[in-house]
Amino acid sequence: MIFRKFFAPIGALLTAGSVATATAAEVESAITRHKPRLVVQIVVSQMRYDYLLRFADNFGDKGFHTLVREGALCTRAMYDYALTRTGSGLTTVSTGTNPAMHGVVGERWFNYTTGEAIDLAADKKAFTVGSDEYDGQYSPRGLIASTVGDQLKTVYRDSKVVSVALDPVSAVVMGGHAADAVYWLNAKNGHWVTSNYYESELPEWVRKFNEQEVVTSYSAQRWEISKPLKAYRNEEYTDISVDSTRGINFDFLTRKRYDYDRLRASAGGNSLVRDFAVQTIIYEGLGNDDAPDILNIVFDSPRYIGERYGTGSIELEDCYYRLDEELAALLDFLETQVGRERLLVVLTSDHGASDPIRADSRMPAGLFDNGQFAAIISGFLGAQLGPGDWLLKFDNRQIYLNRSLIYQKGHRLEEIQDRVANFAIQFSGVSQAVTATALQNGHFSGGIMGRIQNSFFPRNSGDVVINLMPGWIEYTEGRLSDSGSPYNYDTHVPLLWFGGMIGKLDVERDVNPADIAPTIADLLGIAPPPAATGVPIREIRAK
Repeated sequence: MIFRKFFAPIGALLTAGSVATATAAEVESAITRHKPRLVVQIVVSQMRYDYLLRFADNFGDKGFHTLVREGALCTRAMYDYALTRTGSGLTTVSTGTNPAMHGVVGERWFNYTTGEAIDLAADKKAFTVGSDEYDGQYSPRGLIASTVGDQLKTVYRDSKVVSVALDPVSAVVMGGHAADAVYWLNAKNGHWVTSNYYESELPEWVRKFNEQEVVTSYSAQRWEISKPLKAYRNEEYTDISVDSTRGINFDFLTRKRYDYDRLRASAGGNSLVRDFAVQTIIYEGLGNDDAPDILNIVFDSPRYIGERYGTGSIELEDCYYRLDEELAALLDFLETQVGRERLLVVLTSDHGASDPIRADSRMPAGLFDNGQFAAIISGFLGAQLGPGDWLLKFDNRQIYLNRSLIYQKGHRLEEIQDRVANFAIQFSGVSQAVTATALQNGHFSGGIMGRIQNSFFPRNSGDVVINLMPGWIEYTEGRLSDSGSPYNYDTHVPLLWFGGMIGKLDVERDVNPADIAPTIADLLGIAPPPAATGVPIREIRAK
């Protein structure tokens, strides 16, 4: 399809003179006229698909409505794996494959040999650029799969790939290995920073942005509802101002000069990311020439807000109304700066979210106590095998056994895994407990077991993976909503396409967010990322 689109102008170019007179530059120019100049990948963290429907009546005419009304909406975009976490979701979006291939089973896993925790983007060899704080020791060296941005850079040396997010992991994972610039917010002083993996010093425009102390300008603001209270679908609220006596403000920024968690868990975090993204487009010159560029923007604040206040909160709902305004402003800017005909915007989410557990609710649900579960598993192993530190760690619904000790004592690993799985299934809230041996040697086609297998990567995954029953979430102090399950509320996310190459349509069949990177590659006329198992969404084609 893409080849046929390109064939006509190239053919005309060649027949107008001779093959000899059609220079490589002219051929490349003919091809690139049919590609987007700038691809903007927007990830709204922890956005469930049903938010598009629940809050639609209060969205403005632009923003989300522009993307739905004038672009392509995939109504059934569903992650096809179980451990739906931010690191896994972002890696799936950027690489075009599931954790079983890209290896990111969460934002942290454990080394069986050393017993050490391995953080997805942490890199002790990297150091902060743009601050004296130790908030820049990040790089993509832990990613084993290439991203669509990496693939673009192998084809067009003049293309730029830039990534912006509040969270360093979000910025790094979406940026990939070959990114020209990756920026995140330093949580200690509110400055935008990067690491020496990408740049040896901050560009002048970033330094000036930091010197203007745009972040601390939010200290004079109070987070108040943006619509009449009766317009809100949600009813619960904690910090947001619904009258003159309530409301969260950010004067602590000027008083303490550290700890920006409250800002990140507010609608102001989205405003800050949008402001910085606009400056990035201008000063990095994105979309200014025929070499296509990619800008990745991750709005992390909705995840922080959802976790702190819950899916039924006015704080969360108001966040989306304000995000809608930010999107409207961003789209207006992009159309003016780049032009719709040379623009491709893709909006999706890394995962959804569970609803909070309410004592008075009749819905089946519960809280799973990780600490208690780990202690009981450890006690069980001690009773079965004798004294020893048999449990390495229980994290992200995965049981990591002390394999070195198991081998040293002459036990069979597969047998111990089976014992633990059979014991774990007896706990309240546990739906499945599957051993690494079964996942590595067996094949589960579809369903919950298939999704668990799609989350499994032998080197990084635990010895036993558990799945909780629908509605159950892990207990974490201060967290009301969570993700990490194979159920609809965690896997079903929005997926919207917008730009000059995109026609107005609804794609109402099942698609996988792993299809995003191959589809972008298809529209750019390049090969998909090497590890991609997703396929181009056939309906998303040039008009």
